[in-house]
Amino acid sequence: MNKLGRRWTDKAEFGIFTIPVLICVAIAFYIPFVLTIKYSLLKWNGISKHGTFIGLDNFRQIFTGDTEFIDSVWFTAKFAVLYIIVINVLAILLAIVLDSKLKSKTFLRAAFFIPYILSLVVVGFIWKFIFMQGFESLGGSTGWSIFGWSWLGEEKLAFLSVLLVSIWQSIGFYLVIYIAGLQSVPEDLKEAALMDGAGPMRRFFSVTLPLLAPSVTIAVFMALTNSIKVFDVILSLTGGGPGSSTNSVAYNIYRDTFQNNLYGYGTAKALILFVGVLIITILQLTIFKRREVEG
Repeated sequence: MNKLGRRWTDKAEFGIFTIPVLICVAIAFYIPFVLTIKYSLLKWNGISKHGTFIGLDNFRQIFTGDTEFIDSVWFTAKFAVLYIIVINVLAILLAIVLDSKLKSKTFLRAAFFIPYILSLVVVGFIWKFIFMQGFESLGGSTGWSIFGWSWLGEEKLAFLSVLLVSIWQSIGFYLVIYIAGLQSVPEDLKEAALMDGAGPMRRFFSVTLPLLAPSVTIAVFMALTNSIKVFDVILSLTGGGPGSSTNSVAYNIYRDTFQNNLYGYGTAKALILFVGVLIITILQLTIFKRREVEG
């Protein structure tokens, strides 16, 4: 009986501590998710008390008649691929340099990480000022034509501007991940490779990079999810322009939902984005984890 009573006491204690957490999770995630599914099936302007049920018409219109959404998907895909490749390559190279015996490595690590502390909205406004006025002053003093380019007025340059600002702001975060990974590589393996006559490149690709696989998985996962959801820097830097050339999926959802008052339609797009991010991240983690095991 004592054992039975103790078991029920343990279960009661477990319930007392977990039920409040489950309630908070339900309020913060599960209930809004169910409401998202509900609103995606409605034609609703966000003002009227009740929307009109239209079934899957929102999704049908998104995939068949919304060219702006298709363009935003294409922009987001290009941005995500370039962002993931560039930021991970740069972060690995910088991590190797800053993991060496440089006297100023502590200062440089802090300098690279500080922009990550800033909000992307703030960073976007800062760089908007730099592109529009700072570059004009630099062009006048140096005579370099690169500072006279319309960085936010031409489609290709606006895309490049969003990409460069996003990388500049967040590279410190990925740098920290790779520095932590490099510091976990056993020194005896590096010394053994050096004794075998392996050069720096050979040691990196044969010893260091394979052992960095967990860090690569984390960094690529974070870069993938952040790039697909890119919004803040576009809102403050380009506003989706020129035209709609820097219109990401997240910004397209924001504009339809909060500027055009198409709450049901925008919610349907948000649900599509959620499903897309979920599928892509599951595939990415599965592939990279499998390579870690094989390695």
